[in-house]
Amino acid sequence: MSRASLPPEEVIFGNSPQMLNVRDRIEKIAAANVPVLLEGESGIGKDVLARYLHLRSPWSSGPFVKVNCPAVPGTLIESELFGYERGAFTGAVATKPGRVEMAHRGTLFLDEISELDFNLQSKLLQLLQDGQFSRIGSQQDKTVDVRVVCATNKLLKDEVAGGSFRQDLYYRINVVRIHMPALRDRAVDIPLLVRFFLEHYNLKYNCRAKPLSDACLQQMQRYAWPGNIRQLENLMRRYVIIDSEESVLPELVNTGNTKLPFDIPASGPISLKKITRKAADEVERKMIFATLHATNWNRKRAARNLGISYRALLYKLRAFGVAVDE
Repeated sequence: MSRASLPPEEVIFGNSPQMLNVRDRIEKIAAANVPVLLEGESGIGKDVLARYLHLRSPWSSGPFVKVNCPAVPGTLIESELFGYERGAFTGAVATKPGRVEMAHRGTLFLDEISELDFNLQSKLLQLLQDGQFSRIGSQQDKTVDVRVVCATNKLLKDEVAGGSFRQDLYYRINVVRIHMPALRDRAVDIPLLVRFFLEHYNLKYNCRAKPLSDACLQQMQRYAWPGNIRQLENLMRRYVIIDSEESVLPELVNTGNTKLPFDIPASGPISLKKITRKAADEVERKMIFATLHATNWNRKRAARNLGISYRALLYKLRAFGVAVDE
């Protein structure tokens, strides 16, 4: 993998405070051989960040091996990860190394780790603890030197509480946790991403689509982007091919773009004061949780970043239903 296979750094990280904080954390931990957990919604670029982390690490000359956990059927995931010996099962006519072995002296990226079969999680835990694993059908342990990066669009804490994810594995992969913001929370970066995708797909498809109008860009920055950067990329690909803002505007004005946390009645009285208060409360709630994620739930540092007292932060967390002793 080369640096040219990724977007430029200024496109990956943009100018939003959340992503600049992500960049700072990546710089600090890139050289440390510790597991990294990337959290965030689908389509926000966790795959790109994992590749960037690999290229900034001492293992950059080694392979980057990705495993999309939900894409591999449960009956095949063990052999896909750990490989098998000849004769281990019907159809195993030759020895086959798994993805773990292929990632030796490189990076193993486990995408959507929450979907990994529960019975396999103990085998992954052994790999993380001592770098050892065994192929299916083998009585011998093999040792590898692998940097493990995991990604999830779920809260693994909830998966642990629900019994679908091992608590010991969660603590093992959660040495460094990086929360990536949704696109709607970094709208300042949308014009930069739009320009990048416009140039990229103009070149790829030999097209000459014009830059989007300011009005269209503003509409994009107001849109909620449920599909995040992946949705934006697909929208820009369509725009480049058709070369008409009419091909993208309907997607930006549908009912899915509302950011209001409540419904406006079609008839009857509307209290503007009450609606404004609700909207402000929702913005405050999102800002507090975004800051807590960015500070790895260090409540004292989050309070300082928000410019409020520690006691005020605890009061607000209680109001949101969060037990402050957690």
